[in-house]
Amino acid sequence: MSKTAILYCEADAKVLSAQTKLFNQAGYAVVPIEGRAAMEAAVKAGGFDIAILGHTLTRDDRHHLPYMVKKGNPRAGVIVLHASGRHPAVDVSLDSRLGERALLEAIAQVVAQPVAV
Repeated sequence: MSKTAILYCEADAKVLSAQTKLFNQAGYAVVPIEGRAAMEAAVKAGGFDIAILGHTLTRDDRHHLPYMVKKGNPRAGVIVLHASGRHPAVDVSLDSRLGERALLEAIAQVVAQPVAV
């Protein structure tokens, strides 16, 4: 069984590094990405199962990037941290203040559910 491939994007390098370590320790194959432009390029390159958009991204980035992710890979799961309301291209919205356990549970939830296309 191959590892779940995650694109993880934040605007803050320190948060990106800390969370990437968490995901790696949990057994996921993580590609850390800093900023919207780099995330757009990674989405175009493909090869991922889940995209996680972190809370240090701007609200605009957390709104527009899910559409880009689903356009690039309709089967990919999308998790957005610090999102409010329902977004049609987001599979899980999570308040990052809930902590690491809640985030890992959200990833497991997305991995377990096939994404409708």
